[in-house]
Amino acid sequence: MLTRLSIRNIVLIEALELEFGRGLGVLTGETGAGKSILLDALGLVLGNRAESALVRAGEDRAGVTATFEFAALPAALAEALEEAGFEIEPGEPLLIRRQLKADGGSKAWINDQPAGVALLRELAPHLVELHGQHDDRGLVNPRGHRLLLDRYAGADSAALAAAWTAWSRAQQRLDEAREGLDQAKTDQDLLLAHLAELTALEPQAGEEARLAGTRAAMQKGEKLSGDLEELRHIWEGSDSPLASLRVAARRLDRIAEEHPLLAEALAALDRAVIEAGEAEERLQRAAEALDHDPAALDAAETRLFELRAIARKHRCEVDELPDKMRELRTALDAIEGGEAELDALEDAARRTRERYETQARSLHDLRVEAAGRLDAAVAGELAPLKLDAASLRTAVVALPEERWGAHGMDSVEFLISTNPGADHAPLGKIASGGELSRFILALKVALAEQGGAATVIFDEIDRGVGGAVASAIGERLARLAGQGNGGSGQLLAVTHSPQVAARGTTHYMIAKSSDGTVTRTSVARLDEAGRQEEIARMLSGAEVTPEARAQADRLLEGV
Repeated sequence: MLTRLSIRNIVLIEALELEFGRGLGVLTGETGAGKSILLDALGLVLGNRAESALVRAGEDRAGVTATFEFAALPAALAEALEEAGFEIEPGEPLLIRRQLKADGGSKAWINDQPAGVALLRELAPHLVELHGQHDDRGLVNPRGHRLLLDRYAGADSAALAAAWTAWSRAQQRLDEAREGLDQAKTDQDLLLAHLAELTALEPQAGEEARLAGTRAAMQKGEKLSGDLEELRHIWEGSDSPLASLRVAARRLDRIAEEHPLLAEALAALDRAVIEAGEAEERLQRAAEALDHDPAALDAAETRLFELRAIARKHRCEVDELPDKMRELRTALDAIEGGEAELDALEDAARRTRERYETQARSLHDLRVEAAGRLDAAVAGELAPLKLDAASLRTAVVALPEERWGAHGMDSVEFLISTNPGADHAPLGKIASGGELSRFILALKVALAEQGGAATVIFDEIDRGVGGAVASAIGERLARLAGQGNGGSGQLLAVTHSPQVAARGTTHYMIAKSSDGTVTRTSVARLDEAGRQEEIARMLSGAEVTPEARAQADRLLEGV
């Protein structure tokens, strides 16, 4: 709930510190005293548009700080803060601060951390529910009507949400399987052609490296063979080096006995003949080893080209071609088994849909029954509020399938008629400001504890009424604030009615004063004597009479 409001340099307010408690707080004052300024200031921390005109004349900036405290942070509020990156410890107050500049622009903070105005607007419905003459939020907004009715009906929507999620997922899997199967069938001929092409080629893992190595060796052998062929022509024939050595050896052999040195030369020449013979033999063996088959080289090169070409076709590496074959076979197998899988998925989608529809229809019936009870409960509140001719109709309308969701199959909207026989229409479009506020009060009372913001504010709900109607409004505001069960709620009411003011747990008087140069608005929390005097003023006008004070006493005593 709202526990403190600090305002600096907002229009006529120079500096103001207000503390609020549980129960019904009433704000009174003469017309023009500045009650609307308080609401404008509070609206700033709730994300309302920052108007530079709100900055007090002569000041360069203005600021508002609101403090909210909770026994336990509401789940929706905690979730919104967490998603925005704000962590609030248990028991820690929530401080929202907004600063305006006279030359335009504003900044906001949540617990001293910078925050965007969009986040303030997101948090606002969980913090303050404002009902004024021209307000279009709160109960006027149909987006929250379904949730309020479900809470009034005691409906547990968690099971329905789970059923919706299960159906949505099953349907998504089915749609994806259908799309995949349709695409696979479209591609089936192409898949078969690709698989036949790969099967005919029969690529093996590591084959590219082996073929490349073989081709390189054969190409090298081809070059060496050419070089050896040239050597063979040199080595062979009558004028070859070996033949010349042998001729020389034979001639030297004939004269070697004539001198010892010739014998040594002959021995060396014999060794050279032997070495040359061995070289010839080794060259012959090398030539035989390097002998290559040009057809084999062509075959290796052709195979390597084919493998690399088909790998480019499938946008993969050559070594990945065996995996590509398995992938194609899997895809073709999936087409063959896809129909059976599709049948299973269709069955799962059908079963989850049936569960969802069963629960959604049960919730629809519960909503229709609760709508009738709510309409009757509101009807019982309308007559004392001088709305005898008005009626509420909670419209529970079946939605087309494309708009079904975790919330069910229905839209819910509160409609009113202010005259017998007149058509029912949305709250904000048919009632006048005063009627709308009183109608919302009746609806709030009927809904009782069925959710809403931590703090509820009614701005001049009693405009244009008095006497018994004002008394009925005051009684219902007090009841709504929770005074009957220990003051568990918080409701603030800006009022001109003494009957409403007398019901307040706390009473704030707003006054405007001027020293001839500067005009200021101030707010004072009244004690019992002050309350009597203010209510007497509200009863009698500018001059407070003893009779007015006595009547004020009776109003206060009658609460």
